[in-house]
Amino acid sequence: MAIWGIIFAESGLLIGLLLPGDSLLVAAGFAASQHLLNIWVLIIGCFICAVLGDNVGYLTGSRFGRRLFQKEESRFFKKEYLQRTQKFYQKHGKKTIVLARFVPIVRTFAPIIAGVGAMKYQIFMSYNLVGGLIWTCGVTLLGYFLGNLLPAEQVDKYLLPIIGLVIITALLRYVRYTNFRLAFKPLNFD
Repeated sequence: MAIWGIIFAESGLLIGLLLPGDSLLVAAGFAASQHLLNIWVLIIGCFICAVLGDNVGYLTGSRFGRRLFQKEESRFFKKEYLQRTQKFYQKHGKKTIVLARFVPIVRTFAPIIAGVGAMKYQIFMSYNLVGGLIWTCGVTLLGYFLGNLLPAEQVDKYLLPIIGLVIITALLRYVRYTNFRLAFKPLNFD
């Protein structure tokens, strides 16, 4: 399922910065309330992908993390994000792995920082499981319950706008990062 791939990428790959994880889970939960998706398959798949994605982030941090701090900024990677996540991690400690699930950008970098900081894998994994479970169940079920509150004849009024919101959110993130990158691109007068 594409939803699972997006959740995995947002949790574990640097390109996750462009992906709308929270709004996607709400929209998917809403779709499940209308029997377009199976809610349990959706939640279990999203949970597994979120946990696996964070594991990729942790392994990236433990293997290549020091180099990330020295890396030049690129289209998907900004040192500012890494530094912001590091401050968040210093403030909240191990709970960052749980709390970060609810904070875009920090969600992508928290497992990397845990790997860089050599957090014991067993500790990381226990917080990762708790955070993944709370995030995927909570946000997806929010959409599911909101969808069940609507009368059946009004669902069409809301489903397409919610899907549109997810797409617009992803496009706005992409445009914002593209414009940021272009704004700081050196001029070539040759």
